[in-house]
Amino acid sequence: MINVALLSRWHVHADDYARNARDNANLSIQLVWDEDAERGKKWAEELGVPFEEDLGKVLSNSDIDAVIVSTPTSLHKEVMIAAANHKKHIFSEKVLAFSVEDCEEIYQAVEANGVQFMLSLPRLTESYYLYAQDALDSGKLGKLTTIRCRFAHNGAVPNEGATRGWLPERFFNKEEAGGGALIDLGAHPIYLTNRLAGNVVSVQARLQQTNGLGVDDNAVVLVEYESGALGIIETSFVSNGSPFQLELYGTEGTVLIEDGRIKINGKHFDGWQNPEAPEALPMPMVQWTEAIVNGITPSITKDDAIRLTAVNEAAARSQEEGKRIELN
Repeated sequence: MINVALLSRWHVHADDYARNARDNANLSIQLVWDEDAERGKKWAEELGVPFEEDLGKVLSNSDIDAVIVSTPTSLHKEVMIAAANHKKHIFSEKVLAFSVEDCEEIYQAVEANGVQFMLSLPRLTESYYLYAQDALDSGKLGKLTTIRCRFAHNGAVPNEGATRGWLPERFFNKEEAGGGALIDLGAHPIYLTNRLAGNVVSVQARLQQTNGLGVDDNAVVLVEYESGALGIIETSFVSNGSPFQLELYGTEGTVLIEDGRIKINGKHFDGWQNPEAPEALPMPMVQWTEAIVNGITPSITKDDAIRLTAVNEAAARSQEEGKRIELN
C-alpha cells in the first residue's frame, strides 16, 4: 500500500485526485496539508484524515510514501524539490512550472532521489489521441501539414446576477497561476499537438483579456514545427458550448475529432469513415502507481512535461514582446 499525503486543494482538480486516490487499491490517503490552513482543515475533515500545518513534518514523516500536488503552480518547484529530497513519489496537476529551467531543476531532484514522478496529462491516454497517433504513424494522412486543437469553456463568464463565472478567483491570480486560460486549459491542446506534430521551432501567441481579469481568458497560438507543419492552438474561459476539437490535415488524408467522435477521409478511403478507436491507456494516476509498485514505465514522459512548459513560456514572451519567438 502506498501511503499518500494530499498537498493543497488550490487547483479545481484536487477533489478529482482525492477521489481517484480513494478508488485506487494501491493508494491510501493519510494526511492533508494546504498553504491555506482553513481550506486544508475543512478538506481533511471531509476526508476523515488528519491535517498537518507544517509541510516539513509531512515530508519528513516516514509513514508517507508519496504526495499528490495540487498547489498553486507558483509553489510547484519548492514543494516538489522538497518532496523528492525526502524520497517521496510525486503526482502533480499540470503545468509543471513556469520555466523550462525550473522544470529541469525539479527533474534533477526527482532523478537524483530515484522517485516516480507523474504530471497529469490525461488526454495522452485517450482512445481518440491514440487513433490520431496511429493514423499519422501508419501513413494514412501522408505528410502532416496542419494540426488544430481547441479546448474551451465558460469558466470566466459571469453567471446571471453574479460578478464572475464558476472558476475560483484564484485562477486569475497571475502570481499563483502564472497566467490564465492558456497555461491552464490550453495545456491540453499544447501537449497533444506537441506529441503529434513533433519538435516546436517557433511560437506566435495572442493572449486576450476579454473580461479584464488581469490574465488571458481567450488565446490563440500559432506554432511552427521542425517538420514544417503548422499548429493552431485555441483555448478560452469565455466560450459557451464549445466542443473539444482535434484536427489533423495531411497530404493524403484528414482526421477530425470532436468530443471523442472520430472521422477520417482521404486518398486511402472512399469518403468519410467513422473508425473504431483503440482502447484507452490507463489514466495518469494509475500509471503512476503501476510505476511505483511494478516498475512499469509510464506513457507520459519528462519530454511531454518540459515541452509543454517550453511552449507556454514562449507564448507568454510572444504576447509580451509582440513577435514570433524561436525555440532553441
